[in-house]
Amino acid sequence: MRLAEDIGIDLGTATFLIYTKSRGLVLKEPSVIAMTRDTRQVRAVGEEAYRMLGRTPAGVSVMKPVRDGVIADEDLTEKMISMFLQKVQGGGSRLLGLGGFKPQMMIGIPSNISNVEKRAVARAALNAGARRAYLIEEPLAAAIGAGLNVTDPLGSMVVDIGGGSTDIAVISLGGIVVSESMKVAGDEFDESIMRYVRRKHGVLIGERTAEEIKIKVGAAIIFDESETVTAEIRGRDLQTGLPRTITIDTSNVVEALMEPVGKVLEATKHVLEMTPPELVSDIIDRGLVMTGGGALLRNLDELLRQTTGIPVTVAENAVEAVAIGTGLALDMIPELGDSLISSDSYLRR
Repeated sequence: MRLAEDIGIDLGTATFLIYTKSRGLVLKEPSVIAMTRDTRQVRAVGEEAYRMLGRTPAGVSVMKPVRDGVIADEDLTEKMISMFLQKVQGGGSRLLGLGGFKPQMMIGIPSNISNVEKRAVARAALNAGARRAYLIEEPLAAAIGAGLNVTDPLGSMVVDIGGGSTDIAVISLGGIVVSESMKVAGDEFDESIMRYVRRKHGVLIGERTAEEIKIKVGAAIIFDESETVTAEIRGRDLQTGLPRTITIDTSNVVEALMEPVGKVLEATKHVLEMTPPELVSDIIDRGLVMTGGGALLRNLDELLRQTTGIPVTVAENAVEAVAIGTGLALDMIPELGDSLISSDSYLRR
């Protein structure tokens, strides 16, 4: 009889990732679930549900149970976690265990979320089959996943730009010294592009199209005209109601993203202003690490370097860093100590 395998989970607004110590990253799919409106019966989850976005009949809804980095619908979140765990079991109950054995789960959460939101995450994990759930703040998990020695008596700084939230933190001795969490991240970037296209061109586009624009032609800043890329996009003309094709280029996306990118830069500067001088000195020496899907926006690292005067590196595994960090943190529970929240004590309060 095989014991359950402990699991690290990045319960992201945009992407749901599962990491196990023995097999590494075993799942990476959109945090989306499709259900029947009346009965709330689940029709699809993950990639299959994402393909249905904007294309469903009247009786079916495609939902994001996690919004702005926190659980918006606890019931749907439990179902999503359970269905993703079932997807990756593969040949028996490799994750959920046999004979009633259940895994421990380490789940990444944004910094500075409320106690009510923390309890919702812990309950969702336990109801989905966990024996015990630990909660770890996402920037700490991202730092571990990016390979930083967070238990050293030295300052490390992480800017984690996910789908629903951006978490900025200075870490030392296994804990977060200063942090800031803001609900401006990848989804807000997409919404800014949608608003820009509507305002400038009178064309309505969907979330998927906006995300594709961001990935294909987007940038935080243009340093040279040779960096400009163009793309044709299709949407609905707001005046005629008919389909229309327009051309958009990198300079348009830079303009569209000016406000949300500016907020990320200001928040990073604010965290540095609150950081003790000794740790700032460490960060100047060691540099700042960017993680999350938003970190992949072209030239954002260079713009952040210019703004702060600190060397900036984008983690090689930027999108997976939090998930990997949650898995590795399962072996670091004694060292991380009070930086973790355990469901055993937390849900009894």
